[in-house]
Amino acid sequence: MKHKYLLFTVLLTVALSTSAAPADRFAAVKIKAQHVSGSIHMLEGAGGNIGVSIGKDGTLIVDDQYAPLAEKIITALEELGGDRPKLILNTHFHGDHAGSNPQMGTTGTIISHDNVRVRLLAEEDFPRSGLPLVTFDSDLNIHFNDETIEVIHLPTGHTDGDSVVWFKESNVIHMGDHFFKNRFPYIDIGSGGDVDGFVSNVEAVLAQLPEDIHIIPGHGSLSNRADLASTIAVVKATAASIRDALEKGKDSADIIADLNKNYPTWGSGFITAERWVQIVKADTSR
Repeated sequence: MKHKYLLFTVLLTVALSTSAAPADRFAAVKIKAQHVSGSIHMLEGAGGNIGVSIGKDGTLIVDDQYAPLAEKIITALEELGGDRPKLILNTHFHGDHAGSNPQMGTTGTIISHDNVRVRLLAEEDFPRSGLPLVTFDSDLNIHFNDETIEVIHLPTGHTDGDSVVWFKESNVIHMGDHFFKNRFPYIDIGSGGDVDGFVSNVEAVLAQLPEDIHIIPGHGSLSNRADLASTIAVVKATAASIRDALEKGKDSADIIADLNKNYPTWGSGFITAERWVQIVKADTSR
């Protein structure tokens, strides 16, 4: 009986520690606010950067990071003079950008591209409060806090449901995960992503942006047009070099070594040089 009790205690301890792990991962995360321009701020925490508009119409956010951070995000908004978001715009469906939807959606309206709702609906037991209530198939204009906000769908890029959000009066654009500043990007091939589409999307946006635009990347520090241009140039060049090397039968280990040599810091984020090669290889072999 003593041994059975000991086994039960061990199993219970493991179960409790496992269930607590997701929350504990975010226990020490601090939400850092930075003014961008006009009424727009950027919040950094864990996951994708959050864009914030606070004004007489209320609070609007672009993306909302992971679910365990929802209350910390709301506290940060209150410290900026805002409140619980009235509008929540999702740049795409990934959990580091839309994870707090269920909490935010209890008091606000979530807006996204059609495919974001489709993919969230496909997630097992995803709460109804986290689903977008307003969706669109191409572009959308929102008028809020004296801003004309253009929400522009970028097809088959990072995923099949990505959008960028352009605050026209404040001259700020949130690029979502079409911009990993000075890092190899994550392109979700299984969710409609496409390497060439990713590059084409960013180049199309760049062609429209003024030189003095303020850019909130999906991941990385506050940026400008030159940062976005230099990042996509490296993404384009490395994707081409990987494909060329693969066509010539070069070993993947050698391709990875070349990337680490020529771009030593670019694989230090979420996507290593090895994972970038895997993404390009998977994209090419479809």
